[in-house]
Amino acid sequence: MSSHNTPVTTTETDRNELPALLIGTGLALASLIFLPAVAQRVGLGSSLTVALRGVLMRAANRA
Repeated sequence: MSSHNTPVTTTETDRNELPALLIGTGLALASLIFLPAVAQRVGLGSSLTVALRGVLMRAANRA
């Protein structure tokens, strides 16, 4: 039994996935943890906090 060693090539798409993943993760983390903490500190209403969270989550999905 012989196995073929194929070289691993990195395409342009593969190189662009990591920054997009990091940005999306950062935005999701911000919307789930940091946004509610800041909103409570500033005194924003819960409906405005939910709306801002939705905006950040949509941005995270696009990243």
